[in-house]
Amino acid sequence: MGESVPVRCPACRREHAYLAPVYPCPCGSPTAAPMLRGAAPEPITHRTWNDDWVTVRCRACGRHDQWPQPELCCPCGTVLRIPVRPVTAAGADPADGVRPSHIPLPRTVPAPRPPFRPLTIRTGRDAVTAAAMYLRWLGYRDVVIPAERPSSRIDLRAAGLIAQVDSATRPSTLRDVECLWLNALNASVTSVFFSLTGYTQDARGRADGLGIPLFVMDLTGTPQPVNSPADELLSTGG
Repeated sequence: MGESVPVRCPACRREHAYLAPVYPCPCGSPTAAPMLRGAAPEPITHRTWNDDWVTVRCRACGRHDQWPQPELCCPCGTVLRIPVRPVTAAGADPADGVRPSHIPLPRTVPAPRPPFRPLTIRTGRDAVTAAAMYLRWLGYRDVVIPAERPSSRIDLRAAGLIAQVDSATRPSTLRDVECLWLNALNASVTSVFFSLTGYTQDARGRADGLGIPLFVMDLTGTPQPVNSPADELLSTGG
């Protein structure tokens, strides 16, 4: 495992030790984006698909490929873009920040559950598919993705559950959370929210009060819990 990179959240000043994810190069060698040490992380308040990808060079074969920009979701709800060294920079070493080829599961996850195998997100539809895969991994059966997004903005349905997947370029809002809750209340089911850009502070507070699990997904397609109901869902499963 490579040396971790210290990252301070500019919103809450919390310190993190960040390890960049590793991806398999087509030649078979593990490849990670080289971290730019000392550079301040950038809060993501607006997403563009072009800005969410970086060029990474494989140390083994020299191949250049596009990989998701490293990101970190702070517990305060801020999603941070972690700076990387350009592939042309002298001394760029993809071994910096190496971590296992999958994001380790929290210790609260039952041992029998296999590692989650994510789907790289390149489009909004990919985000919905990745969330569906995650719900199935949690234990939900009969997860259905509507062919077209209904006016209720419900992207996924399962037995006793509905879910919304927000791939917008701004943080999910209080209104987004409350609309999901009302839809779940009317259908007498529980709800889960997935977001690519995080949540506003009032949205998080409302979700905590309503017991709605909130997850943030980075472009590797791996949801990360950002509140207590999400931690509990991850621990117990569907």
